[in-house]
Amino acid sequence: MSSIPIFADENWRLPSRGRVAMFSLIIGESAIFTIFVVAYIYYIGRSTYGPTPQILDVPWFNTVCLLSSSISILFAERAIERGRMRSFGAWWALTMLLGIVFLAGTTVEWKRLIYTDGLSIRTNLFGTTFYSLVGLHATHVVVGLLMLSLVMIFTLLGRVEQRHAERIQVLSLYWHFVDAVWVVVFTVVYMVGR
Repeated sequence: MSSIPIFADENWRLPSRGRVAMFSLIIGESAIFTIFVVAYIYYIGRSTYGPTPQILDVPWFNTVCLLSSSISILFAERAIERGRMRSFGAWWALTMLLGIVFLAGTTVEWKRLIYTDGLSIRTNLFGTTFYSLVGLHATHVVVGLLMLSLVMIFTLLGRVEQRHAERIQVLSLYWHFVDAVWVVVFTVVYMVGR
């Protein structure tokens, strides 16, 4: 009898532990976001007093900035793969700047909602679900920016090299996840929920 190979493709390799770990994290975080999105949708229109979703302004500029950061981080990934470290640093810094602009816009929006419109997390169901969902996303942006900042520090110190491209790609997956989640949050909160 001839032996049958277990794997038909002899070139197949296990995926990197970093990618498996990041995909596992993303799956877990997706479940958490799903719960918050479903709660937001369930409670739309159930507030009997206080401000309603109609007070929200659509954050177009913030959205363009955050989604553009997915493009800039992709260019950073390509640059490090080719060993273009200066270009990598520039694209990485642009990604960080776009994320910071997004957070600043969120801060301005929240300040207006709290001090001008009187909407806090304790005002009503809308306030609770809005700040919980958008705040959860903002927290993920902050975590992403902290990780990007660490890489930027190591880049400026000359510690990031072309051989680290795989690790950079794994970290970039998190940033792409944060951007993808924003598409869902933006659609649910600012388009459907109004």
